Amino acid sequence: MRVYLPCTLPALARVVAAGELGPAPLTGYAVTPALVEWYASGDTEELEYVALTEAARASLRMLAADRADGVEVAARRVVVAAEIPDSIVTMGTDLEERARVRLLKSVPIAELASIHVDDLSAAADVEAAVAALPAADHGDDDAQFAVDGAEDHELMWYATQEIPDLLS
Repeated sequence: MRVYLPCTLPALARVVAAGELGPAPLTGYAVTPALVEWYASGDTEELEYVALTEAARASLRMLAADRADGVEVAARRVVVAAEIPDSIVTMGTDLEERARVRLLKSVPIAELASIHVDDLSAAADVEAAVAALPAADHGDDDAQFAVDGAEDHELMWYATQEIPDLLS
């Protein structure tokens, strides 16, 4: 199963140093039966895009958490895609999070399929989205508009061999 895992650039550096993404359990996003049922008209590619988008939203929250902890982190969403055996993936029943899954084991770096990262041109909108998250969580429509603005930017695709270039 293809699983999209939210990340940040500092977290990606830790993945490289450790040789794995972990520790488990990990939250990811995938094409689940609940997502397929909800998005009945979509093909597999569209459904994977929905899962990738959910992971990118979660990456925004990771950026906000890093900053709250005093970590200097670039305003770029990062999503790691991995091929995961179904046997280590569990799916919830939360209708609000139809694509959310939990991984019961860490993911070795060899199982990573690709990395998806915001282009530098998205930084201002990602910055605005991170700043707006608290107000958006409290129902502020203008703040939600700022958070949604980050999604106007497509994540760039990188092969796993390009990770060192992303981190330099």
